[in-house]
Amino acid sequence: MTDAPSRPNRPVYLDNQATTRCDPRVVEAMLPWFSEHYGNPHSVEHVMGVEAEAAVEDARAQVAALVGANPNEIVFTSGATESNNVAIKGAARFAGHAERRRIVTVATEHKCVLESVADLAADGFEPVFLPVQPEGLIDPEVLREALQVPTLLVSIMTVNNETGVIQDIPALAAIAKQAGALFHTDIAQAAGKIPVDLSGWKVDLASISGHKIYGPKGIGALYVRRRPRVRLAPLFSGGGQERGIRSGTLPAPLIVGLGEACRLAQAEMDEESKRLATLRDRLLRGLADAIPGLRVNGSMAARIPGNLNVTFPGATAAELMERVPDLCVSTGSACSSAAIEPSYVLRALGLTDDAASCTLRIGAGRFTSPADVDYAVAALAAAHAGAPAPGIEQLAKA
Repeated sequence: MTDAPSRPNRPVYLDNQATTRCDPRVVEAMLPWFSEHYGNPHSVEHVMGVEAEAAVEDARAQVAALVGANPNEIVFTSGATESNNVAIKGAARFAGHAERRRIVTVATEHKCVLESVADLAADGFEPVFLPVQPEGLIDPEVLREALQVPTLLVSIMTVNNETGVIQDIPALAAIAKQAGALFHTDIAQAAGKIPVDLSGWKVDLASISGHKIYGPKGIGALYVRRRPRVRLAPLFSGGGQERGIRSGTLPAPLIVGLGEACRLAQAEMDEESKRLATLRDRLLRGLADAIPGLRVNGSMAARIPGNLNVTFPGATAAELMERVPDLCVSTGSACSSAAIEPSYVLRALGLTDDAASCTLRIGAGRFTSPADVDYAVAALAAAHAGAPAPGIEQLAKA
């Protein structure tokens, strides 16, 4: 093993598809709701409860504004994993013994979607997992053919969490609606990064995560269309909060944080997207120049700014990461990191196990600097070649 590059004076974080730093402005907005304004938003008999309820409703409007929804269509949850479970299992269980028994999703979906769909087989539903094309996009005709069998629900994520590939959700949702199926999309990796218009897209259900958009962990939301109304069976019992879909005391500080994160994302998305695309292209150029045979996985044309999924010829991802411990990147979804095996998403794109094991997911974000990108290029190139590289403090002086 070669020596690692000179240690930077801080870790260089390029794993923004796994999670994002909570924006200091979000933290500032949340703090009073932990200490000064700590009322229960459901205790509307007194002033502190009323002010907490008002803050929750303001945040609901901020979430709705970011994704093109009405505030009364936003249900707060603990995050996108819960939202995905509630959407898929809730729709199926409300349908009960209805004639439509098919649930359609895609092989590259998040684990919580794949497992939620698979779980419904025990309730008599028919799970269907569609393939993707080599660039990570689903062929609309493949979906259309699958929907020839009466289908209750289609679930396709807007942006893939590993490859950053953007599906054409308006077109796919239209196909589902023509077939009489409900349409759900996980927008955890899309919200705040690309324009999202759930009302215009004609989707029925959509899942949102706070910690993917510089908000706090432990909070998310589920969009549930009101007109025409989508009905869901709740997953657990309680006080009937959130329209009876998600019982439990609402965490006002986290909800305020999610709302502020959505407000900031909406205000800054255009400028931030341009900056991230520039950083992403700078990263790719540097790596491609230094490492012949480097391969990008997934469509470059239909990809969020900031994301790269790259295969390094002749070196495993684990080796590269071990040689550069101060660079925070990943081999795939953080939600599946306990499983040490090649990414199922990359397998679905046609990569061999060997190629998948040589692949890194690299994600620039709001707090990524050009110096961070230059360090990543130097460090990964050196790790691949087996030579030391300059540290970030040296690059800053160059």
